[in-house]
Amino acid sequence: MNHRTLCALLLAVLLGLTGCATFVSPPSAPKASSIEADAAWARVLHRFVNGRGEVDFSALAQDRGDLDRYVRFVADTRLDSLGGRGERLAHMINAYNALSMFNVIESGIPTTHAGLNKLTFFVTRKLQVGGQLLSLYAFENEVIRPFMREIGEPRVHFALNCSARSCPVLPMQPFTVAALDIELEREARAFFARTENFRIDDAAHTVWLSEILGFYTEDFVPAHGSNLIAFANRYAPRTAPQDFAVRFTPYDWTVANSRGTR
Repeated sequence: MNHRTLCALLLAVLLGLTGCATFVSPPSAPKASSIEADAAWARVLHRFVNGRGEVDFSALAQDRGDLDRYVRFVADTRLDSLGGRGERLAHMINAYNALSMFNVIESGIPTTHAGLNKLTFFVTRKLQVGGQLLSLYAFENEVIRPFMREIGEPRVHFALNCSARSCPVLPMQPFTVAALDIELEREARAFFARTENFRIDDAAHTVWLSEILGFYTEDFVPAHGSNLIAFANRYAPRTAPQDFAVRFTPYDWTVANSRGTR
């Protein structure tokens, strides 16, 4: 989510939001082992996500046992109990994606995150993550991004899905410890293969990029590229001239609901 825009919005409405946070209780699902929880999350993705990364939220809301089991696992699993970097990172990516999906259902399946919905969905609704109460915004910006920068892994941005149409496409299978590098590379290349995320306008000497690169520029440059075009060229299907201007495709906050209109 756009950190700068969110900060401005928060400053504008801070007094009105004081004391208005909502704690979304974790589901009263039976506790599961990591193997059981991972299998439950895999079933959710296989059954309810299509090839465009859209979720059949209405069907999932009627048959949410597996999602509830995984969200319960996320609530109970302390991040510092996870061993290696790969295990922690894969867990955090899957946890964020599942909590986003869970939050859509708990929010009544809204049609969009735009406007004040953005504050409600990302900031004022608190979810339990490893024994902590965190908003999706806090989970991403205070937990995931610092860890991502610590280990030098900017491709995480192309794996996190906030259930909006301009988000990276939600895969139909979980991220795994064993193949995480391959999976992150796959998602980064798939992200830049979408014309709304990377498009060269030769006539205008302009490269159009996803606003994600504008939201989180400091996570990409200068550590992983001299500029945003140089970074995008690492994964894009075509190399763009680095002296072209950069513009950002407006973000579509419409919820990626497979039953919604396109």
